[in-house]
Amino acid sequence: MTLFAPAPRRRSRARRVGWTSVLVAVLLAVVASLLPSPYVIEMPGPVFNTIGTQEQGTGKDAKEVELIDVQGHRTYPTAGALDMLTVSVQGTATQRPPWTSVIRALFTKSQAVVPASAIYPPGTTTQQVNQQDAADMTNSQQSAVAAALVHQGYEIPTRLEVGTVQPGSAADGVVREGDVVTAFDGTSLTTNADASTLRSLVARHGTSSPATVVVERGGATKELSVTPRSEQGTALLGVGVTERYDFPFSVKIQLQDVGGPSAGMMFALGIIDETTPGKLNGGKHVAGTGTITAGGEVGPIGGIRQKLYGAKDAGATVFLAPEQNCDEVVGHVPAGLDVYAVRTLDQAVTDLQTIASGRSTAGLARCGS
Repeated sequence: MTLFAPAPRRRSRARRVGWTSVLVAVLLAVVASLLPSPYVIEMPGPVFNTIGTQEQGTGKDAKEVELIDVQGHRTYPTAGALDMLTVSVQGTATQRPPWTSVIRALFTKSQAVVPASAIYPPGTTTQQVNQQDAADMTNSQQSAVAAALVHQGYEIPTRLEVGTVQPGSAADGVVREGDVVTAFDGTSLTTNADASTLRSLVARHGTSSPATVVVERGGATKELSVTPRSEQGTALLGVGVTERYDFPFSVKIQLQDVGGPSAGMMFALGIIDETTPGKLNGGKHVAGTGTITAGGEVGPIGGIRQKLYGAKDAGATVFLAPEQNCDEVVGHVPAGLDVYAVRTLDQAVTDLQTIASGRSTAGLARCGS
């Protein structure tokens, strides 16, 4: 009768081994989930109304400050909102989000998982990236003022000042920091020109022959001969230029703790709204994004999906998106948000005027149509 007695012990041992395996697997999963990933997570960031205010300062010194401050020119009442949008990034150059956050973000429509190297290139620090973002914001604001005033018919003298010369580049030893570039191969760069204009001219020239670069240096005009070199398939001089403009009146953009160039178009629209009669947006809640050149060209930006959801959460019903971002817009538009595709500041103004007037918007460009 005891012939089969050992069997329960074998079953008991098997159960113990099974439960141990499960516990080990769970432990490994927990440890793996807490390990840092090679990714960062993009999500909707703070939203700022360019025709509104931002609280600045702390404690008793805190006060509401106009984002756009115009002096020396008549201003007009505004209404509604012209929101600029931001993207927050979870993760830094040295600290990455855990895998649990990454997996959660993969199933969250308003978030995106991107390689950390796309935000923090190898060898760069968080501080360096933040400094570059701050410089991009400053340049973008100046371009926005220039674009808004050019749209209104002003001639804006421009100076492209060389801030950096890359060692070993085509310009090294020829162009100097502090030089003011006034022409490239006979094309003047003194009115409505910006860094992108110079880059386009250099790319068009190519690398097969010397180009003539005219600069102002120490009060004298010099003609320099530089042969652009190919870097990653693009002809480049190897200089970094900063746009300097002579404006007919003062326009200060007072925004703190935000970097990057993507608010350019919305700042330009805000300036136009404040310095011209009527309400450009018709009092509606409008949001948008896009870089801007002094000539009014609207360029693509990163994080468009997060900005769409940020706009929706802020209460916007109309969204102006760069045409070059349309492939990322299609299929990711939150319900209730009407998206229009724009290529230039002039087009963005026309679109808003059409929307504000209540006229049919059937003829306006949209992503996917």
